[in-house]
Amino acid sequence: MTNLAEQKSSAVISLAAVIVIIFGLQMAKVLLVPFLLAAFLALITVRPMLWMQQRRVPAFLAALLIVTVIMLILFVAGTILGRSIADFTAALPGYQERLDVIVDGFLTFAVNLLGVDESVESIGEMIDPGWAMGLAATILNGLKDVLTNVFLIIFTMIFILLEASSVGTKVEAAFGKSAESLEGPRAFLDDLGRYLGIKTLVSFATGLCAWLVTWSIGLDFPLLWAMLAFLLNYVPTIGSIIAAVPAILLALVQIGPGAASATLVGFLAINVIFGNIVEPRLMGYGVGISPLVVFVGLIFWGWVFGPVGMLLSVPLTMALKLGLESDERTRWIAIFIGSERDAKHALTSRAAQNPQSAQED
Repeated sequence: MTNLAEQKSSAVISLAAVIVIIFGLQMAKVLLVPFLLAAFLALITVRPMLWMQQRRVPAFLAALLIVTVIMLILFVAGTILGRSIADFTAALPGYQERLDVIVDGFLTFAVNLLGVDESVESIGEMIDPGWAMGLAATILNGLKDVLTNVFLIIFTMIFILLEASSVGTKVEAAFGKSAESLEGPRAFLDDLGRYLGIKTLVSFATGLCAWLVTWSIGLDFPLLWAMLAFLLNYVPTIGSIIAAVPAILLALVQIGPGAASATLVGFLAINVIFGNIVEPRLMGYGVGISPLVVFVGLIFWGWVFGPVGMLLSVPLTMALKLGLESDERTRWIAIFIGSERDAKHALTSRAAQNPQSAQED
């Protein structure tokens, strides 16, 4: 009875601690988000820096070269997109009003000429068709606001890169852990860095193709739709869908149904080519997270850290999964978060450790 009470008390305390940590992260997001972006950029660029170090380039010079390239990219992107984001935000209410008119006209046509039940019209009044456009504006404006801390992000990234080659020695000296005991976290960081590097290249190609599609059709702000496709491609499965919807709605409002259909076909072709053919061949493995958890993580990290949390939801969830796997008491949560392949691997490992019980089953 005492053990049961202690277990309940421990569970309540653990739950309270998790809630406090979550709200603490949310309250500190102004400070944490630049550091998360810096870590994100460092994971992508640490491989090129280590490659240059192997060619006898000094660590500081290698980090400086990488950071210079990143700053040039951010400067060019900020200069080109800053004005477009402002113009799109200003024009957004007009687009949403025109979209509401189109939807109302379609519902009226459905009720009067097609004989659809009038309850469909009342349901349509509860749906905001311009929500997707508003979400696009929110994500882009949120990213623009974060990039105002570009110097904090860059300096943090420099220090992370400079520490990358010596962190293993420091952990071993501080905690007495051997190099073999760090193989798990090191392998995870290597896989995560490789995943993010390949994802960045594929996302860049996706954004370039999205720009070609929207520009050739004649949509307003093609660079914005390219940037949105680039950013949301970091979110597996549903990110590309979210990126396509605002462009399709704008094509419907600005030009007409034909342009909207062409935009749909263009984005569908991009997603099939890069999402189902190019990316799997380059990576050779998935993110190791359940699709349901990817969607829930998108909402959760977006709530905690805002638009940047949505973009970094997969790396953050992967890091959380690693932390849960490291403790025997929470490993079961990591299995639920992971993919079916991870669950089968856990079953195989358990059967190998307990062959007698596996035979009895």
